[in-house]
Amino acid sequence: DYTNKTIGEIVAADFRTAAIFKKHGIDFCCRGGRTIEEACEKKKVLEEQLIDELSSLPSGNGDTVDVTGWPLDLLANYIVKIHHEYVREKTPILLQFLDKLCKVHGDRHPELFEINQLFTESAHDLSEHLQKEERVLFPFIEKLVKASQTGEPLEATHFGTVENPIEMMKHEHTVEGDRFANIAKLTSGYLPPADACNTYKVTYAMLEEFENDLHRHIHLENNILFPKAIALEKKMK
Repeated sequence: DYTNKTIGEIVAADFRTAAIFKKHGIDFCCRGGRTIEEACEKKKVLEEQLIDELSSLPSGNGDTVDVTGWPLDLLANYIVKIHHEYVREKTPILLQFLDKLCKVHGDRHPELFEINQLFTESAHDLSEHLQKEERVLFPFIEKLVKASQTGEPLEATHFGTVENPIEMMKHEHTVEGDRFANIAKLTSGYLPPADACNTYKVTYAMLEEFENDLHRHIHLENNILFPKAIALEKKMK
């Protein structure tokens, strides 16, 4: 039943539903805490139509990796190995391509300068964001898991409860989500112009893939890892 679940919970249970929300312009990662009713009202989407589309998915969850039952330390590690590494690998390539496009096509396509600016800001902020997760939040989640298994007491942290760094990370996720929504708009949904060279086409395809990976990445944290970490900490206390 989709009516009393949040969008984040629906996507956590079956990642294929993400494509349906995306098609209707409904944000399932940064704003996954809303119900279908709230999101449909804001986006002027027919709730019945959306629920029909979600219900018509074949049974099974179709996601390549179903992480919902994983231990939290394993999930945090997976996010670093798959998604943090992806960001670190693709960012320098995209920065290089965008610089090149601005030099070659900027006079005919001035929107490239704004896209480049937005992606450069994103690259800088994401780099710091990933470090905060890897140095502070994820190691604490690992300690939580260990303490819950061994029964050892949790040592006090400088940030108080795990909810504090999580709120900060979620806020930063929202900033990135909004930034990429802007990039998607400026690129007309990653559609290269008629006079686009190969680099132009590749850059737009890479930007779209980057956004999709970011959505998946934020979803795993906001809708699965974070709520479970908060619940585990409460249980421990």
